[in-house]
Amino acid sequence: MTKSSLRERFERLGRIRGVDPIRSGSRAVVSLGLAGGLDRTKSVEAVIALRRRGAPTLKAKRVVEAAMEGNANVLELPIVEDRQALAGDLRRSGFLLSVVAPRDVDVRALRERLGLTQEQFALRFGLELDAVRNWEYGRREPDAAAKCYLTIIENAPRAVQDALAVPVV
Repeated sequence: MTKSSLRERFERLGRIRGVDPIRSGSRAVVSLGLAGGLDRTKSVEAVIALRRRGAPTLKAKRVVEAAMEGNANVLELPIVEDRQALAGDLRRSGFLLSVVAPRDVDVRALRERLGLTQEQFALRFGLELDAVRNWEYGRREPDAAAKCYLTIIENAPRAVQDALAVPVV
């Protein structure tokens, strides 16, 4: 196919609306869900909102489609100027925004709330005792994976304990 025939094909498609990118912001990992029924969604507008924040078009499209099908989805956006602005853009398109981010957990407060010693806490949840001590005394900070795990422990300690327990028969 020659260059001119390709250009002609694009011209037949009509004018492609430009996407005005966001110039500054911080990285965010997000997930989408439906705000209502499928009849209220504006998938193209949602894709454009994600494109403006630096998402590749195909990835943005796939995340929007997955949300519309009720499937799990997650996308890294390189430039989010304001989470509320992004949430508003997506809400107007019929989607809900969730930010997926490891958060800080006060390990000592969590352990004390569960009524465990440092050693019991480490043993119960498969953690290194030295790591628990270092986190509590502020010598080290948990990495992203440990923060996620600690967040799960904080929200559902019994479920984590049950999931780790292997019955012996």
